[in-house]
Amino acid sequence: MPHAARPTVTLHDVAAAAGVSVSTASRVLGGSTRKVAPEYEARVLAAAAALRYTVDAAARAMRRASDSIALIADDLTTPSMAMVVAAMERQARTAGAFVTVSSTMAASERQLETVRLLRALRPRALVLTSSRFMANAFDGRLLKELDSYEREGGRVVIVGETDMSFDSIGFDDFAAGRLAGAFVAETGHRRVTIFGGVRELRNMALRTAGFVAGLRAGGLAERDIRTVYCEVGRQGGFDAARRLAEDGMGGAEAVLAVNDMVAIGAMSAFRAAGVAVPDDVSVTGIDDIPLAGDVTPRLTTVALPLAQAGVEAIRFALEKPGTRERLTLEGRLIVRESTRTRD
Repeated sequence: MPHAARPTVTLHDVAAAAGVSVSTASRVLGGSTRKVAPEYEARVLAAAAALRYTVDAAARAMRRASDSIALIADDLTTPSMAMVVAAMERQARTAGAFVTVSSTMAASERQLETVRLLRALRPRALVLTSSRFMANAFDGRLLKELDSYEREGGRVVIVGETDMSFDSIGFDDFAAGRLAGAFVAETGHRRVTIFGGVRELRNMALRTAGFVAGLRAGGLAERDIRTVYCEVGRQGGFDAARRLAEDGMGGAEAVLAVNDMVAIGAMSAFRAAGVAVPDDVSVTGIDDIPLAGDVTPRLTTVALPLAQAGVEAIRFALEKPGTRERLTLEGRLIVRESTRTRD
């Protein structure tokens, strides 16, 4: 036979059993920093134990909603996103807030569902990160959800490219690519292969276009620039480089990769194929993740201010509503041993 449900014990029940006010019981059981006399604290804890009282964590979270910032990210496993999240958490702690994190794994419908769920939990702010957020996404349903959330008193911050009118922080991906392309051209490379990532990812497409612009400005002919598309990750870079090596390199003197993980995968494949970096081929990336300075040879890259983006996202999230802010962050070239000057 099914067991009868245990009656719900409320905070009022505990207070009555302990002979104290509800506010006193709340301070003892809710983790308040306000002091309670030891005798009252002991009575409340004894009453809670006798009645088998458990704190309603959901209600507690709702009461603390003004302290919480919810981050929604495509993929939390990437090193670049880890840098953004770590900076957000450090900055939030400094401001007395806390960050919760949800991953959508770049699934569009899951993104919308996550926003709806978090809206119901009433965080102080929603920070969304992706390569691109557009107003017409899901037939405008995402914009409607975010607008409603802000009308209820929340704050929306977008890290990435967007045409929506929320506070946003973006990176100049085209300029980062152009910086890397110009450097490779200036150092004497005349035949270059670009590992361009996935065409559908807006930030990767902008980096690829920037590579081409920098190379062309440096004097390379269009026929000497080849673009190969691959998955954005270490394995994608490894597979693209392995195929290039198997084809005899096609005369490529340098590889420009859309991010550091692609570049690191490429260097691994070249090493396995007996292609020396940088003696046979120079390799560059974009992002400057911690691993870029640890691999051998150390990776030349364009450092994007990922930690700064996390800090600025928290600053935007905690500010009082006012004029919309749009911040674009620039990268800087970091020259290491994975590239060389060619005669």
